[in-house]
Amino acid sequence: MDNVIHIRNIIRNFQMGQETVYVLRVIDLDIKRGEYVAIMGPSGSGKSTLMNLLGCLDTPTSGTYILNGADVSEMSDDQLAEIRNKEIGFVFQTFNLLPRTTALENVALPMIYAGASKSERSKRAAEVLTSVGLADRMEHKPNELSGGQRQRVAIGRALVNKPSIILADEPTGNLDSKTSLEIMQLFDEIHKAGNTVIVVTHEEDVAKNAKRVIRLRDGIIESDTFN
Repeated sequence: MDNVIHIRNIIRNFQMGQETVYVLRVIDLDIKRGEYVAIMGPSGSGKSTLMNLLGCLDTPTSGTYILNGADVSEMSDDQLAEIRNKEIGFVFQTFNLLPRTTALENVALPMIYAGASKSERSKRAAEVLTSVGLADRMEHKPNELSGGQRQRVAIGRALVNKPSIILADEPTGNLDSKTSLEIMQLFDEIHKAGNTVIVVTHEEDVAKNAKRVIRLRDGIIESDTFN
């Protein structure tokens, strides 16, 4: 198994007026292709900042980040946007779906930016929605779907471009416990299908599903254990 993520000496500081806030203080991390990893930590531990760096939504103050063989620590904003679209499938707590478009159109959206034809987009989006259990909901808009179904649409959208990693930020944060369980089972299936899954969470129940748990505290990796 090769590394899909290779991080060395990553530091992330923020300037707040005259003051420098040290959020990540030298992070070294390798994640292999096909791993299922949970990133945990209390508020202020740096887990959101680390997620933003992993997701190419932010760049480090210093250090190296190699994603799927490409050095993203040196990339321009345009290059980062392209990497985000091709290499990373995002799943957010708040679903982030477009309200006026159908489940099928929401899922197909990343393929528009990737330059796929309309027929390709429809075919692939339908495939993905079927795989997440929504074959009968493709023409429904988000307000016609339950919370769990919306999250399935969001997961479908994350999968549609066959990314290197699925990055999920508190994916069950807005769901009841039964629906949370169903969504975590879906992540298990996605992982078994060969995807690399990284879940950022503060819930032990969610982390328990992962095969590896990385805990942050005060901007450093406090522990890195296998379940």
